[in-house]
Amino acid sequence: MFSIDIIVKNTPVSLSVQRKLAEDAEAVYQQVVEAMGNSQPQILELTCEKNPEKKVAVISSEISGVVISQKSGTASTGRAPGFVSMTLAE
Repeated sequence: MFSIDIIVKNTPVSLSVQRKLAEDAEAVYQQVVEAMGNSQPQILELTCEKNPEKKVAVISSEISGVVISQKSGTASTGRAPGFVSMTLAE
């Protein structure tokens, strides 16, 4: 299972949809990247293969990033995208 996480400006959580195949995940990734590069804002509407009743719509001008990650089972294989905690050594 592949998760496509969309990072929205000024929002602490990402929006995500899932695809079963890597090719399908890459297609969604490219769709989001193309929408981000479009000079005219448009509504990007996506559905989730894991939960077909889950729908996500976002205005392309508010997207600041997109990440594809592979999930194994129900647990995530990495950290949630977008936020890092750092401390300075004194």
